[in-house]
Amino acid sequence: MRDRLLARRCSQATRDAVWAHLVLRSRTEGATWTVAAVGVALPALTSVAATLSDRFAGDPADVHAEVLRGFLAALSTVDLRPPRIILRLRWAACRSGYHALSEALSSPTPIAPGFRSTPPHAPWGHPDLVLARAVADGVLTQTEAALIGATRLENVSVADWAAAHELSEWAVYKTRKRAELRLVDYLREAIAEADPTDTLTDQVAAAVALSQPTSAPSVATSESDSKRPVHGHVSKSDANSGVQGCGTHPHAAQPSEGSQCA
Repeated sequence: MRDRLLARRCSQATRDAVWAHLVLRSRTEGATWTVAAVGVALPALTSVAATLSDRFAGDPADVHAEVLRGFLAALSTVDLRPPRIILRLRWAACRSGYHALSEALSSPTPIAPGFRSTPPHAPWGHPDLVLARAVADGVLTQTEAALIGATRLENVSVADWAAAHELSEWAVYKTRKRAELRLVDYLREAIAEADPTDTLTDQVAAAVALSQPTSAPSVATSESDSKRPVHGHVSKSDANSGVQGCGTHPHAAQPSEGSQCA
């Protein structure tokens, strides 16, 4: 069943029907059905756990346990009426693991001799966690964050993402453009308000390539052309477009992989 749900040809309606059944059986019978739900969700949970602990130098067991705990807690509360049930379960698992990771990174580290502590580590600026924070702050919806994460960070083409979610390719481009505009404003505000000694904003900017690449200006054909202002914008065709400065044609290769919190 898990393999069939992961197949590209599997419709969203089928995925939601299977997950609604698994969640309901888990709520009413627990035990084996809860284990079955975890097993079917294992690819998503493994991806989340690996992403969160990828650069974590400590023991990742607590982070992995929190990912699983967040998923199990969401099984009893997730609303089965809206579509994309597994996406919302995955985000619940990601948020739970992210909180555990943040606590681990911010805790003081004892150093010898004695039990003095070093300053807490700066929060981790992984792209997926940036998206998760944007969702928590109401800047992005879970679907928008999943779209940006998949098409900008995981080499999934917009055409494939649109087909998997039964949407038109043009609608997906427009949705991503609006979401990225809000995300860019959100990150720029965070950078402007950040403590200059805090490296978090630098990590965030580097992770999502917020700063546009500099390039030599083209030679103006007239004095009026040389004074004409150039405005950057987010679109699917502009050379400086997108959260990662990637403005490839819709059917061109997607940008290289740069993080997952479904």
